[in-house]
Parts: sequence; C-alpha cells; structure tokens
Amino acid sequence: MTPLDYDFLRKLLKERSGLDLSADKQYLVESRLVPIARKAGLSGIPELVSRLVKGGAEALTTEVVEAMTTNETFFFRDKIPFDHLRDTILPQLMTSRVTRKTVRIWSAASSTGQEPYSIAMLLKEKAAALAGWRFEIVATDLSQEVLEKSKSGIYSQFEVQRGLPIQLLVKYFAQTGELWQINSELRGMIQHRQFNLLQDFSHLGKFDVIFCRNVLIYFDQDTKINIFERMAKIIEPDGMLMLGAAESVVGITDAFRPVPDRRGLYQVNPTRGGARAPLKVVAAR
Repeated sequence: MTPLDYDFLRKLLKERSGLDLSADKQYLVESRLVPIARKAGLSGIPELVSRLVKGGAEALTTEVVEAMTTNETFFFRDKIPFDHLRDTILPQLMTSRVTRKTVRIWSAASSTGQEPYSIAMLLKEKAAALAGWRFEIVATDLSQEVLEKSKSGIYSQFEVQRGLPIQLLVKYFAQTGELWQINSELRGMIQHRQFNLLQDFSHLGKFDVIFCRNVLIYFDQDTKINIFERMAKIIEPDGMLMLGAAESVVGITDAFRPVPDRRGLYQVNPTRGGARAPLKVVAAR
C-alpha cells in the first residue's frame, strides 16, 4: 500500500464514518481490507483503491467503511454506566416523568447489541417498580451487518460469558447447541436503525437518555464538538448523556457538563439554551 493509497483511505473513512486514522495505522488497514479486496476479486489494496477512486462502487465502499469500524463490545460493559442507569438516572426520571411515564433511550453505535440488551435486561429486572411505564430503546449503528446480528439476538458461548451474569443468561436466553438467543420479549424492546453519527439527528426525535460510549475516541476534535452540539439539541432539558470511560466533554464543549460524583455521566449545561433545572441525584430505593 502506497502513502497515496493510505491517504485516500484515511480521507474516505473520515468523510463516510468520522473515523480519524492516525498516520501509523497502515497495518490495521491492511489486515482488515485485504480480505475485502480478495472477496471482490482484486489483487490487493492498490487495486481496491483504484476501484474506489473510479466511483460507482458504492457497495464496495460500504464494505470498506464497515470493515474499518470497531465493533468490540460485551454485556454490561464497564458496569458503572449501568449502575448509574439503575441508581441515578431511573430514579430521577421516575420523579420527573411521573405524569407521562414514557422514557426514550438511544444506544448510539450499538454494534452487535450487547449494550441495548443490557439496558433492556436492567429494565426487566426492575419491572415491578416500573409497572405502567413505557420504555423505548433505539439502537443505531453504521453497519447493517452488526445490526442484523443484534436483531437476531444470537450470541456464542464466548460472547455470553463476557460480562453477563449467569442468572440473567439462564433467565433471558435459550440455548441451541453452542449458541444462545435472547428471548423474543427483550428483542421486541429494541428498535434497530442503521444510522451514521455524521448524519442529521433531528429525525430521531427527543431522548431522555443517550448512551454514546467508546466511539467518540475514534473521531477528531471538530467532529466530537459537532456531535455533542447536535446531541444537546435532541436530548430533553433534564436528560442525561453517558460516555465511555476514556471519553469526556471537558475541554471539548460546554453543551454538557459532568454530573458530580457520577463518572461518565453528563447533563445538558443549564447555562445554555435557557434555564434548566440541574440534576438532583436521587438515591436508589
């Protein structure tokens, strides 16, 4: 792969997905795109780039972009965000949404579905306290392939062993051979949509909670700022944003501010867009 080939791919990936590859990631590009080239009957990455440069190869372009996105995930990943959802976010929303009793949650860059299904399981475990409430979980990802896996709710033994407590596995999954499928009730709680974070958010509607974890680390500063600004417009005034352990709004945007003593949890900045009530941390019952 020549430097010109790599520069072309870097620009393509940034334009199509926001992925900002550093100059030393050629090995990663080669490892993921050589199989794509071979599958298309091409000799290697130089011929792959030539095909993309010519245009008219939208399906191939989509394969290239999806191959380069990282889909590492597992159930209840990092644990703390789900503790925040159970102990801080839900009690707060049950107080502030008591008249409408509806909550919308967006799992952005949801990959193969472990995050939205973890949210669904958490909600089911609190079913008695949430009786009469309606929860809508929207799971989006750039890759249609990972969304299809998420829709199926089928996972390998290795995947269900990563972060999923055994009691939840037995309660919510059925085993077929070496595979496990999450039950139809939980699958029905998730709305799957193919969506690029570089696109307009407005048609997604308003959300009470946004999980956007471990994806912004792959974007450059300007792209992060743009995404935070657009998220602030579609989250309710007292809604909450959950980021990954290595991500923060601090030093990037004032659209959100950290919730005190809740690592990774943010709320819309009350000094922007008119007065908004600050989050009052409600102890879990």
